[in-house]
This record gives sequence, C-alpha cells and structure tokens, in this order.
Amino acid sequence: MSAEGLERNLNEVEARIGASCLRAGRQRSSVTLISVTKRHPSEMVRTAWSLGLRHFGENYAQELRDKNEALSDCVGIRWHAIGPVQPKNAKYIAKAAHWFHALTRLDVAQELSRRRTGAPLPCFIEVNVSGEATKVGIKTSELEHFIGEVRTLPNLEVIGLMTMPPFSENVETSRPYFRSLADLSRAYGLPHLSMGSTNDFEVAIEEGATFVRIGTALFGERL
Repeated sequence: MSAEGLERNLNEVEARIGASCLRAGRQRSSVTLISVTKRHPSEMVRTAWSLGLRHFGENYAQELRDKNEALSDCVGIRWHAIGPVQPKNAKYIAKAAHWFHALTRLDVAQELSRRRTGAPLPCFIEVNVSGEATKVGIKTSELEHFIGEVRTLPNLEVIGLMTMPPFSENVETSRPYFRSLADLSRAYGLPHLSMGSTNDFEVAIEEGATFVRIGTALFGERL
C-alpha cells in the first residue's frame, strides 16, 4: 500500500472514531488507536509512523521482537502485544512490549513477571464473555481469582480487560459482549477496555473501549 493510500485510510478511520466518540459523549483523546501490523512488513510500519501513528499491535512475539529491533530509530513508537503467547516466548514480550493485551494464563504471567525489567508491564486480562468453547480467555466466573493471582506478581500491572466477541456481519451483535466487559471492568475497578477491531470498533467505542485494535481498515488484507 502506498503512503497516500494509507493516509486516506487513516483519515477515514479517524473520522469514524471521532464520530463514535461524539455519539458516546466522549473526548477523542479517551481512545487509543492501535494499528495492527501483524504480517505487514516493517517498512509499512515505518510509513505509518511517518504519518503520525505511534501505537502498533503485533500478534506474534517473535515478529514483535524483530520489528522492535528493525524500527528502534522510530522515536516514540509503542508496541502492543495483542495475541496469546507461550511461556517460552514471554521473554520477547517482557523486553519489547509496552502493553500486553491477551493475558489468560498464570504461567505466562509468572514468566512475564520474571523477565520484565524497568517499569511494570501494563496488562489486559482477556475474558471469554461469550462463553464459546472455541474462544480463549478467562471465564467470567474465574476472573476475580485470576486478577488476584496476577496482582501478587511483581513487574506486572493489571490495567484492564480485553475480549474478542464472535464475528458477525451485523456489528450490533458485538454490543452486548462489549457491554458485559465494561460492566466487569467497573466491578473490578479497572480503568481500561481493549475491545473492537475493524468490523466493530465503533460499537466498542460507544460501549467504553479505551483501546481499539484496527488493522484491515488501515492496511488492507494481510499478506
């Protein structure tokens, strides 16, 4: 994709985010746009950075590691690890990520805690609010215990919840799942919600998302 095409897409996405914030009575500054660059080359990330984007999401720990190294000269770049990770790869997240959005296992949390140096790693706990057997995430009935376990670990900070609702062409079907996650975040006193992607980010913002993860609407289909 050309820089011009990416800039057009960014302007469209920004307009949609702004309109969603307006409908919800929120400030645009209350929503962080995470540009999801999974399987897109580092050169594309650099182009996006040159257009003013600073927050980038990667699903795979080793890809995040490699892009972090390749783009170390991009001042102000911030990396979000948005996919699940195995304990053996937690070292890459602990070193390179500024946020982790998919915490679902205590052994991963323990390894992140052990490997992290410097500032604590802000973490979102991924919750399976739909209850689907095929979805990853903590069950709502186990959430309180899991939050308590993670909070005992040094070098990690639980700042919010994340979810992925079942995909549907009708974006309104995502709303009750986002609303449920918002209710849980309030119940546990967590300030942030990571929810909403290209298909449904406007509904997510209306329901309180503070981080939205957008890839296809910016960069087109992945390679």
